[in-house]
Amino acid sequence: MPMKHRRISLSERRSRRYRINYGFMFLKRFTILYAIEWATYFNPLELTLDTIRDLKLYQNKKGYRFSVDALLLYSFVNLRRAGHIADLGAGSGVIGLLLARKYHDSTVTLIELQESLAGLAKKNAKLNSLDDRVAVIESNITNIAAGRSPLLAKSFDLVVSNPPFRRQNTGLISPTDEKAIARHEIKLKIKDLIDASFYLLRAKGRLCIIYHPSRLVELIDALRKKQLEPKRLRLVHSNTNTEAKMVLVEAIKEGKAEMKIEKPMYIYNENGQYRDEMKQLYRAY
Repeated sequence: MPMKHRRISLSERRSRRYRINYGFMFLKRFTILYAIEWATYFNPLELTLDTIRDLKLYQNKKGYRFSVDALLLYSFVNLRRAGHIADLGAGSGVIGLLLARKYHDSTVTLIELQESLAGLAKKNAKLNSLDDRVAVIESNITNIAAGRSPLLAKSFDLVVSNPPFRRQNTGLISPTDEKAIARHEIKLKIKDLIDASFYLLRAKGRLCIIYHPSRLVELIDALRKKQLEPKRLRLVHSNTNTEAKMVLVEAIKEGKAEMKIEKPMYIYNENGQYRDEMKQLYRAY
């Protein structure tokens, strides 16, 4: 007796087609992610050895690399003395290592989430013979204020940070990309950074941060809500004809309400060459 075939409705056909398409999409996505993870695991980092001032630094050739922002933030710090310094989101360690050179009696703690960058920071501290005063902690900054890190509350004179300032929904972002995590708010929001800074700083301790001018109001609001009073501000321009590209802010824990606006900084002159101030920053001691 011939088998009777049930007639498949239009909705069932669409449902089956959806499941098949979804299955192919899942398989494709899984294959891509597996390939990324495989490449990350089996391929060692391709490093470059670079020099900035009197430091030598290993960096990932295709990963996150420091820019002029690091020098700008380093130069903005103007404390006479700094015993204990923390660099939140330290990357390969450039800012913290420069500060360790500047403050010879200091101890510096570099906090970095990404394993690859934390490894480079350790390598760079040893390369520059600073590993006796510079410690590297691989940790999520959000753990600090929650008390889930080895760092003690109210134990630092200075906290510095060049945090990711691009919102997560701006542009194409890969969560496995070293650059993306360093530049976009994938793993760290500004509130989390400020909470961690407040936790670490002693009374009257200072936070120095470089950020994007478009989010300056948001930054100042978040600082003041956490009793970190903005005391000093400097805008950075490419040249005299451009709008500000970055902003440097210093805040004091439990400080009084008063802010000094410093003269703007211009990186290039009218001929496209570095201005004298920038040339001086790149020179060694």
